[in-house]
Amino acid sequence: MTSNNIHPTAIISPKAELGDGVSIGPYTIVEDYVEIGSNTNIGPHVQIDKWTKIGEDCEVYFGASLGNPPKDLKYNGCRSFVRIGDRNVIREYVSISRATFEDEETVIGDDNLFMNWVNIAHDAIIGNRTIMANFATLAGHVIIEDDVRLGAYAALHQFVRVGKMAMAGGCSKIVQDIPPFALSAGQPARVRDLNRLGIRTSRINPLAKLSTETFEVLKKAFRILFRSGLPLKHAVTRVKEEVQIVPEVEYLLNFIESSKRGIGFSQPNRSMKSDG
Repeated sequence: MTSNNIHPTAIISPKAELGDGVSIGPYTIVEDYVEIGSNTNIGPHVQIDKWTKIGEDCEVYFGASLGNPPKDLKYNGCRSFVRIGDRNVIREYVSISRATFEDEETVIGDDNLFMNWVNIAHDAIIGNRTIMANFATLAGHVIIEDDVRLGAYAALHQFVRVGKMAMAGGCSKIVQDIPPFALSAGQPARVRDLNRLGIRTSRINPLAKLSTETFEVLKKAFRILFRSGLPLKHAVTRVKEEVQIVPEVEYLLNFIESSKRGIGFSQPNRSMKSDG
């Protein structure tokens, strides 16, 4: 069994559970019913509130606050959770709040990078391999799917969804859903283009790379959806009639049709790149 490395100034509840090889830095506080997976490193001055679970091989840096009570006036002090997966990098002063209602949870997947001062509010769900740059902020109940990139200072309204392999530019005000594979930016954010670079160069998840044929089909679908000048409902119908419905296009259309907050885009959008 690998021994743990706990600084003598750290305060660890006897009700916390630590895996093998856990390291905890100076003045860190680990409260009751916290679980920390094997080989996870917790830096100095971190606070991990009760009912938080952190997976294996994570890195948590100075000043992070994990599992803090939700900033929601409906919260009544009940037991709720934060569940963080494996191999996450949580940089300085990141805040992740637990869920508002009893036995609900805020969920973080695997292999994510949260840069300095990222805020993840109550009941958020974040997938795998996402990157959130400095000061990116999620309000309550936001859903971020796999392989998403959020630029610095991006701010997301409650209940917004961001589809897989999408990217939002820095300082974006995101009040409507961002569809999968989209590049979005602005005040408020609008779909600008297909996330071409992200799709073509997925270094973190090579399996997420799309074939050339699928990429071309998505380009055609995006052209109809966001450049044709049609109302989105009619554009979806046209895509179904004119575009090969590969799984990625089907997923894109299902996302759009199931959106409760709507999709932000401008028609016509002259700022979009050429089709090359």
